[in-house]
Amino acid sequence: MNTTFRTCPSTGLKIDLHAQALIKANAVAAVIFLAIGGTFGLSVALTRWPAVHLLPADWFYLALTAHGLDVLLLWIIFFEIAVLYFSSAILLNSRLAAPRWAWAAFWLMLVGGLATNVAVLQGQSTVMFTSYPPLMAAQHFYLGLILFAVGALIGCGVFFGTLVIARDEKTYTGSIPLVTFGALTAAIIAVFTLASGAIILIPTWLWSIGLVSHIDPLMYKLVWWAMGHSSQQINVSVHVAIWYAIIAMLFGAKPLSEKVSRGAFLLYILFLQLASAHHLLVEPGLSSEWKVFNTSYAMYLAVLGSMIHGLTVPGSMEAAQRARGFNKGIFQWLRKAPWGNPAFAGMFLSLVMFGFLGGISGVVMGTEQINIIIHNTLYVPGHFHGTVVAGTTLAFMAMTYLLIPIVFQREVAFPRLARWQPYVFGLGVAGISLFMMGAGTLGVARRHWDITFAGAPFDFNYPPTAFLMMALNGMSAIAAATGGLMFIVIVVKSVFFGKPLLGKVTLTAPSGPPVSGAVASYGSAGTMRIPGTIVLVGIFLTAFVLYYFVNWKYLSEIWPMR
Repeated sequence: MNTTFRTCPSTGLKIDLHAQALIKANAVAAVIFLAIGGTFGLSVALTRWPAVHLLPADWFYLALTAHGLDVLLLWIIFFEIAVLYFSSAILLNSRLAAPRWAWAAFWLMLVGGLATNVAVLQGQSTVMFTSYPPLMAAQHFYLGLILFAVGALIGCGVFFGTLVIARDEKTYTGSIPLVTFGALTAAIIAVFTLASGAIILIPTWLWSIGLVSHIDPLMYKLVWWAMGHSSQQINVSVHVAIWYAIIAMLFGAKPLSEKVSRGAFLLYILFLQLASAHHLLVEPGLSSEWKVFNTSYAMYLAVLGSMIHGLTVPGSMEAAQRARGFNKGIFQWLRKAPWGNPAFAGMFLSLVMFGFLGGISGVVMGTEQINIIIHNTLYVPGHFHGTVVAGTTLAFMAMTYLLIPIVFQREVAFPRLARWQPYVFGLGVAGISLFMMGAGTLGVARRHWDITFAGAPFDFNYPPTAFLMMALNGMSAIAAATGGLMFIVIVVKSVFFGKPLLGKVTLTAPSGPPVSGAVASYGSAGTMRIPGTIVLVGIFLTAFVLYYFVNWKYLSEIWPMR
């Protein structure tokens, strides 16, 4: 297939038009599924709010199933495939490997996603995101997931092939850029994840059509979470790579140490999948030794990787800002950052909320003894709204504001609305995460339709504070949905009706010209003078230790030792 390139006037990158078209298709599909899944999510939150209680029980569980499918799988993985193509073909100035296979992957993913959505909306596949046996969904529910996984796996293959082509054709010099290395990390984890999905979903599909007589629930849970949780580790790798990409494109920031940052990504490959064990800590069929190893000694090495990135991302930005002359005091570099730029604002909010909300709560929830008091409560979705929504989704939204001018060659529509969008969405998802974790700490069940238990044969009442938490969660969901709607409107207007870019566009606010070439090259900042970042990291570690202690104190009060 003939390859045609254009040169981006804003970044100087050479863009393969096949890669550009595929990035557009995957990104647009991602945003559509985000809109669908977000609508279902709002209906779930308004049903959990006792004063509103929007949906009847059957529709609640249907909406909950569709919400998990559309936002945890379809929105995120479609966008990640777009990022893989961007970080390989475009950042390496290379042609895309096998465009026809890439289009086949896209259509498989789209058909699979639509088939699974149809199965859910038909009302015969209300099995939640996890679809645990003995609950059985319609045949095309599982088949759709299998087709989607196969398409995503082909997309990863195209990414690997593009890396080989770029190296053979010497389209870059030295090592691949750090952003591409982060995407490579995600693709490697994706192969493990998708293989785990095939191992469990193919026999489950055969079970649904009557060719397999029985699926063992514990075996299913063990293998399914190797897919279900590891798919979120793909997210972590990609959104961390996006953090590095945004600070490089806006500030010309180099990592403090390329080798250390790459080592942190390597820790993800080796250990991050083990975190899936925290979903199985109350299962009686697994040994205590297995649980302790997976949720302590090994998982902490993956946590170390995230903590390294939590230091190096703001530290790299600080080093770049100080090199530009923002040296007064400890935090002038942060005060003078382009807070009115939605790409930067979304990235920084994603960084902070992923660490404080998702990261700290994840380690706490991954501790076997503490897990027993919050397992299967609303604390669990509260945690992953801190990681997958406040962390991943907000980072993806931030990156979209750069993809619109670079890939779609359009101006970002409604610039004033775009300026506020990350803050509105970020405030909403932070509230969802905090208030769901608060309700979970009070024992509110994770998947119960009605916390008042109206009509139940036995009376039970949660503390009044739990009802307050659910009301605040509902209000936060409205704020998050408003921010999500703002994003959808901006993207649709920009992509389909936006003003075409005829020349160079400035990617950053007036804090100096961007050095966007940094995103596509290898190299370290060459300095460790980052006093502001050290203070921020100290605040984070203090919060981490205090919250960890509070949870052990809470455990000692409800599980006294005599």
